[in-house]
Amino acid sequence: MEPKATEWDLEIQHKSKFFDVNFKELWRYRDLMMLLVKRDYKASFKQTILGPVWFFIQPILTTFFYIVVFNNIARLGTDGKPATTFYLSGIILWNYFSTCLTTTSNTFVSNSNIFGKVYFPRLIMPIAVVVSNLAKFGIQFSFFLLILMYFLFQPESQIEISWYILLTPLFLLIIGLLGLSFGLIISSLTTKYRDVNHLVGFGVQLLMYATPVVYPLSIVDEKYRTFLYMNPMTGIVEGFRYAFLGSGELHLDLIAYSFGFAIVLFLFSIAIFSKVEKGFMDTV
Repeated sequence: MEPKATEWDLEIQHKSKFFDVNFKELWRYRDLMMLLVKRDYKASFKQTILGPVWFFIQPILTTFFYIVVFNNIARLGTDGKPATTFYLSGIILWNYFSTCLTTTSNTFVSNSNIFGKVYFPRLIMPIAVVVSNLAKFGIQFSFFLLILMYFLFQPESQIEISWYILLTPLFLLIIGLLGLSFGLIISSLTTKYRDVNHLVGFGVQLLMYATPVVYPLSIVDEKYRTFLYMNPMTGIVEGFRYAFLGSGELHLDLIAYSFGFAIVLFLFSIAIFSKVEKGFMDTV
């Protein structure tokens, strides 16, 4: 009588395809992802005096700095909108994007000790970062809405809220995908080339100035706008401001371009991540 074949609860196999991601497995580990989200969120407040208040202090100080430097000294316009709401709207979006990018760009190196001991889908780590940063964005977004309501109910208010605010979830999805995708690509490169990580902060800062965060798109000369349109964050920032402030114009074609760019970049980053994941422990 032949022995009965052993049935395993979990079978770990070596990945052989260039694009090999088990999304069902990611869903099965959703509880782990939520634990990582809570860990990242609590770690932000650990050994701090003010705790969650820091999420308000950072955009407040940055907005104040931008008003003094770019609005009062450089005399850059804000499309006739209150400078506080104009700069704050760009800051909270850019903070979400830059934090997702910079944090996920160090996924392999910072978590190598965990990856070498316990099995779980490696993609869980960067996804958890994006979700936890979304919670932090929610805090800053709530603060932005309070400031917006203040100016909205002022006499002769210049704020014009449109129904395009319903596109906000789409804006956040695109930003999250962009930050995650760029972060995964950089994280994959840093397994062999550690110096790439030194360029992340510098590159993010340069990219911010190529995005209408501290200035409106309307003041940019037509011959330079083509380069800004190539930036997938341009349409998102402008669309967000149009929806909540009535500032500038809503370019649906730019938003469609940003969405398509984010999807293609995400698929490419997953392919690169999957390939590097096979043997990154030998190089980290």
